[in-house]
Amino acid sequence: MRTLKRRGFAAVAAGASVALVLAGCSDSDGGGSDEATADVDCADYTQYTDEFGDLEGKTVSVYTSIVDPESQEQIDSYKPFTECTGVEIAYEGSREFEAQLPVRITAGNAPDIAYIPQPGFLKSLVADFPDAVVPAPQAVIDNAEEFYTDSWVDYGSVDGTLYATPLGANVKSFVWYSPQEFADSGYEVPTTLDELMALTQQIADEGKIPWCAGVESGDATGWPATDFLEDMVLRVAGPDVYDQWVTHEIPFDDPAIVESLGAVGDILKNPDYVNGGLGDVRSIAAAPWNEAGNGIPDGTCSLHRAANFYQANWDESLTVAEDGDVFAFYLPGETADDKPLLGGGEFVTAFADRPEVQAFHAYLSSPQWADAKAQVTGQGWLSANTGFDGSLLQSPIDQLSYDLLTDESYEFRFDGSDMMPGEVGTGAFWKQMVDWFVTDISDEQVLSNIDAAWPTS
Repeated sequence: MRTLKRRGFAAVAAGASVALVLAGCSDSDGGGSDEATADVDCADYTQYTDEFGDLEGKTVSVYTSIVDPESQEQIDSYKPFTECTGVEIAYEGSREFEAQLPVRITAGNAPDIAYIPQPGFLKSLVADFPDAVVPAPQAVIDNAEEFYTDSWVDYGSVDGTLYATPLGANVKSFVWYSPQEFADSGYEVPTTLDELMALTQQIADEGKIPWCAGVESGDATGWPATDFLEDMVLRVAGPDVYDQWVTHEIPFDDPAIVESLGAVGDILKNPDYVNGGLGDVRSIAAAPWNEAGNGIPDGTCSLHRAANFYQANWDESLTVAEDGDVFAFYLPGETADDKPLLGGGEFVTAFADRPEVQAFHAYLSSPQWADAKAQVTGQGWLSANTGFDGSLLQSPIDQLSYDLLTDESYEFRFDGSDMMPGEVGTGAFWKQMVDWFVTDISDEQVLSNIDAAWPTS
């Protein structure tokens, strides 16, 4: 791993802002699971007081887009740290996080810690507020070097300086299916893109519509389509071209990207392949992304590309497992040896360097915190921390995701739109992909339109 500069040290759930304080040795946080503290040996936490001194009664403010009901899981995961160090955590979750964080920094009211959902947003904060974002302390750097791969460290760094470490992670390169349908129909899980397309045609030849898809997501409509293209760029053009595309070293409408969008269109623009149980190709633009896969257990479609966190959208009566009602397989590469992996996550970023803030950031970058978080989370969360005890994950798809995420034979890349400038990644990219479904716009033109939105400076 290259030398880091040294210094003294999913999805947003619907709901209103929440501000809560978690105090050490206190049960006044409104309830929640005690699993994370059931077997805590505070001797394991003396490292924080040894390193940072007496922390009793100190408070660290946390600002994040993670709101109810997931906020309680976050708060519960801090209990071992707060009970053993005496630090209080003032937690505030808001649906307006990304808009309000720069406002708060400008007003001199930055939180001590924020959970940044995109590396691109982190880079813009460092550029716009270079004196406000605090480089990671040495204890965090040490954890990053020991427990995270180079790619995850790079995503949390700006110009070679580590600012942020991963909080949670997700894996997006999945295709959901019905294990029972596959068994009954004699379908095999594909290991290459060609096999995936052959399976798609086989299902269509049997008189069924193989795929279902939806990209409607309120103000974020279009993002599932950007994920699909990113996955295909990794497979058709390769990770090196993907890196150049995300940073605009090549134009958005480079021939390699046109070819990749064509591969997406081979599935999503083919009326024989979509949109199972939902309508024609144009229906993809209006179908809610969190409901689009419902055709799999209903028998109206067989395949749906979505991340591991899609499991939260299945009916509670369904079993998510390899031998259950629904499960997912890895979206394969061009060959069985090509193993690109698309994912995302949030990053812990500090705006203060007081000892208690440094200690809490160190905790959040440690296997201790990842283990505590897993014990209070039912499903839909995993960690990129290689010291994390993956056996604590309670969902089979999360366990599979963690296996892929920590398998060095897979080449991980972060969600591309999250790394692009906002006017592109969450602006033109989303909008143009929606237009791609509902108009006759060509692959070349939609990509050219997105490229035109890239800022010139």
